Amino acid sequence: MDNKKYNISVEATLEVIGGKWKCVILCHLTHGKKRTSELKRLMPNITQKMLTQQLRELENDGVINRIIYQQIPPKVEYELSEYGKSLESILTALCNWGEKHITKVYGDKTLVLEDSILNK
Repeated sequence: MDNKKYNISVEATLEVIGGKWKCVILCHLTHGKKRTSELKRLMPNITQKMLTQQLRELENDGVINRIIYQQIPPKVEYELSEYGKSLESILTALCNWGEKHITKVYGDKTLVLEDSILNK
């Protein structure tokens, strides 16, 4: 453990879930285990390199588990860890605020939100 100092605790939260893709990955994982290819399909604008990097960082921070199945061909799935499940209320709040923001700015949210299980 280094001698890191935070000005306020939200900095620690953002250090773990901040950035463009981590919350999106976590939101998808609140709906169950996903393979890398499923996550990539659900997030077509993320590069494979970025997806892999974000998954590794989330795993290193202990918020997701990587499950490796010993089979041929190899199979790997990701799921929220117990620690990661504690973020669900934060993720729900972020989604709710984003939906209100979209409605405020664009009016009809269906004009700008993709058709996705997360947008139902």
